[in-house]
Amino acid sequence: MISPASDHLIVALDVPTVEEARRLVAVLEESVSFYKVGLELLFVGGLDLARDLRRAGKRVFLDMKLLDIGNTVERAVSNATELDVDFLTVHGHDLKTLRAAVAGRGDSRLKLLAVTVMTNLTADDLAEQGSTSTPADLVLRRAELAYKAGCDGVIASGQEAAGIRAATGPEFLIVTPGIRLQGSTTDDQERVMTPDHAIWSGANHVVVGRPITQADDPKAAALTFVHHIREALAKRGAGGTRPH
Repeated sequence: MISPASDHLIVALDVPTVEEARRLVAVLEESVSFYKVGLELLFVGGLDLARDLRRAGKRVFLDMKLLDIGNTVERAVSNATELDVDFLTVHGHDLKTLRAAVAGRGDSRLKLLAVTVMTNLTADDLAEQGSTSTPADLVLRRAELAYKAGCDGVIASGQEAAGIRAATGPEFLIVTPGIRLQGSTTDDQERVMTPDHAIWSGANHVVVGRPITQADDPKAAALTFVHHIREALAKRGAGGTRPH
C-alpha cells in the first residue's frame, strides 16, 4: 500500500539506461509513487519509459529544462501535454519564455515548474556568469517571475523554500532537489538540505536520486526518506518547531 507521504518523494531516475531505470522501479515497488525522468534518459527511450510509468499508475516529472525562443518553447510544451505527465520543467530566466510555456500548456493538467538556480551552483559560480546576485536573491527573483507568468511552481533548493513560500502563497509548488540525509555525502551538490528541513520550510516535493538509486537497498533507502517526510509533514501541520 502506497503511503500518502510517498507522493511527496520524487525519485530521480538519473541512470544511464532505460533498462536500469526499469529495474529500479521494479525494486522500489509500492514504496515510490513519483519518478523523475530527465535528460540522461531522453535519448535512450526516456519518453517511452515516462509513458509506461503513467500506464502503471505512477506520477511522472519530465525534467527537460526547456530554454529557447518563445515560439519553440510554446510548441514543445504543447507537444509535451500529449504525454500526460504531471510536471515539466522550463528554465526560469525570463518572463517571455515562461509565458510561452504557460501558453503551450493551455488547459491541460500539466504542471509547469520554472528552474530557478541549479542546486550545484554557488555565489562564485553565478559571479562567473556575470551575476552580482546571491543564489538566494536570484532564486527569489526568478520564482516571482514564474509566479507572475502563471507557472505552477519552481525548482529550488530547500534553503530558499521559506522565502519563496512567503512571496508566492500556499498554492505555488516548490520542488526541491539536492536532498540528503544528515551526515551523508553531498556528491556534486552545493546548496543541500535534509528532507525534514525542506518539507518544514515549505517544499511540496523533494527530489532524491543517488542516495536511493545507488543505495545497497534502494527500497529501504526510499522508505527512510518517506519516514522523514511523514514526520516533517506532521510537524508542519501541527505548527511544530523547526527540525534540528
